[in-house]
Amino acid sequence: MARNSAGMFVAGLTAAALAVVGVLAYQASAAQDKAPQARESKPPATSSPAPGASPEKAADPAALPADSGTGRRVVYALEAGRVWLVDESGKVNRTYEVTPGSVSPLPGEYTVSSRSAHITGSDGVPVENVVRFAQVGEAVVGFSAALDGKAPAPDPEKKTGGIREKRKDGAAMWVFATIGTKVVVIP
Repeated sequence: MARNSAGMFVAGLTAAALAVVGVLAYQASAAQDKAPQARESKPPATSSPAPGASPEKAADPAALPADSGTGRRVVYALEAGRVWLVDESGKVNRTYEVTPGSVSPLPGEYTVSSRSAHITGSDGVPVENVVRFAQVGEAVVGFSAALDGKAPAPDPEKKTGGIREKRKDGAAMWVFATIGTKVVVIP
């Protein structure tokens, strides 16, 4: 009888160990799926013209604006509909276009105040990688990516502060913009 109990004990331990390994493998797989997207980045944009190029053609819409602050920050240009993720040295880690909500914050300096991995946006669309940094009236303003990957123009009848990103850009923002990260909004 003791031998059978020992065998059952070993079988139970083996089953428990396999369950733990399965859970850890699932977590590692999920983290691995997200990590390559977050590391993906474009080379920093420069504003210097190519040799022989005219100054009018030298203006690069992806170049970091000069009046965008200093230090590690997210820069959001309202008119350009563009975001820059800037490291401590002032190097642009990534820049990309966004689709603003129907409500925009005033130009100024903000900080990331809250984040949510997955929620339903104020427009009823399921979103991920939500990074909030301002409030305008009743509308909370923040960056997010729609789970379906779409970023249609906002409904002007709804007061929404969701600034929509592509999913890969949202993943990069999620990794970069933790609570307390500076967000500089420029015209």
